[in-house]
Amino acid sequence: MRVAILSRNSKLYSTRRLKEAGEERGHKVEVIDHMKCVLFIEKKNPVVLYQGKRLDYFDAIIPRIGASVTFYGAAVVRQFEMMKVFTAVESQALIRSRDKLRSLQILSRAGIGLPKTIFMDYSRETEGIVEAVGGAPVIIKLLEGTQGLGVVLAENKKAAKSVIEAFHGLHARIIVQEFIKEAKGADIRAFVVNGEVVGAMRRQAREGEFRSNLHRGATAKVVKLSKAERQSAILAAKKMGLAVAGVDMLPSHRGPLILEVNSSPGLEGIETATKVDIAGKIFQFLEMHAGKKKIQKDKINA
Repeated sequence: MRVAILSRNSKLYSTRRLKEAGEERGHKVEVIDHMKCVLFIEKKNPVVLYQGKRLDYFDAIIPRIGASVTFYGAAVVRQFEMMKVFTAVESQALIRSRDKLRSLQILSRAGIGLPKTIFMDYSRETEGIVEAVGGAPVIIKLLEGTQGLGVVLAENKKAAKSVIEAFHGLHARIIVQEFIKEAKGADIRAFVVNGEVVGAMRRQAREGEFRSNLHRGATAKVVKLSKAERQSAILAAKKMGLAVAGVDMLPSHRGPLILEVNSSPGLEGIETATKVDIAGKIFQFLEMHAGKKKIQKDKINA
């Protein structure tokens, strides 16, 4: 197959590993900067142009779209979909996953465990908001925040009020979530590919830090998921429409609580912790779907 990895940086670990895994399996793999793509639109003739050439020869794409360029990145993915190119992450699922509020609403409707969460339109009822999620401490998050940025732990009501008012003063949209004390600064990342958990790790925040992001000094080790954790991860990815996803969850006394479903999960931490060829698993998924489509196309053109 001919596969495009939509990535702005070919030197990133995830991009390099995907390219290596694809080539090891005999595929022709190119890294395409989606922000340099030009979308040509006319009646029944969608085309993606890149560096003066038409990208009409790919069998599949693997989107690695950063949060800051979701709008244009999703438009590029959508253009390939219109060209009947198989994608590891569909455009609508990508957009859905980047909207924290919409994601939580979808997961809630599906009956999936979540931390108690409040979203408001610049409400001044700070005390009632804090009590609604179980009292202080609480987690306050920017709706547009990523990788731990725009996430604050408010230790008491006074601190929560100050942070909420500060964000509101900046006209920033936020959510307020309960603090899961029993998680003890750890969360679980389950990597789902095609409805199966192919790897899982436990990320432990460094001392004095509540955010378990690896680039903030957290440590990671392989973990065996419980039946409930595995089922929650698979269901969360399915309800978000993601065939490839990183599902973040907190262990709690009432079962696993989903924090986020990531549509462009990094590979370095999960592959290092689990020693599993996650990139290869993604290409197995492409071969299963895009590969069959290519064989059928080749037979028609023979």
